[in-house]
Amino acid sequence: MAIKCERIYTKPADLDGYRVLVDRLWPRGISKVNAQLATWEKEMGPTTDLRKWFNHDPEKFPEFKKRYVAELEENEALPAFLDLVATQLVDQDVILLYGAKDEEHNQAVILKDFLLERLADRVPAARLTD
Repeated sequence: MAIKCERIYTKPADLDGYRVLVDRLWPRGISKVNAQLATWEKEMGPTTDLRKWFNHDPEKFPEFKKRYVAELEENEALPAFLDLVATQLVDQDVILLYGAKDEEHNQAVILKDFLLERLADRVPAARLTD
C-alpha cells in the first residue's frame, strides 16, 4: 500500500483508498457528501499564519517546507495521525487530499514525505510504495 497525494477535486471513484483531507479550510465548491472522505484531519494542515505567508508562491516553497515540518514536529495531534495512517496502510492506500491547484508545491506533498520518514520503522517499506 502507498501514501498518495491528490487534489480533492479528483473524482473519488478514480481513487481507491482511505481518503483524508489535510487542509485546514474546507475546499471551495466541494460538498461534504460528494467528497467521500474517511476523515478530515484539519489540524494536520499548516497554521493560518503560515498558509497566508506562503500564499502558494513556489519561490517560498523551500522555506514553507522548513516551517511546516517544524509545525508538524510540534503538533500534539501528530502521534494519533501517525497511528491512523499506519493502521490504514495495512489494508489500503492512504490518499492525502488537498485543494491547492499546484500539485508540486503544497502541504500534502510535504506531509507525504514527512509521513514516509516517520513511518519507515513502523510500516514495511514494501507497503509505502506504489
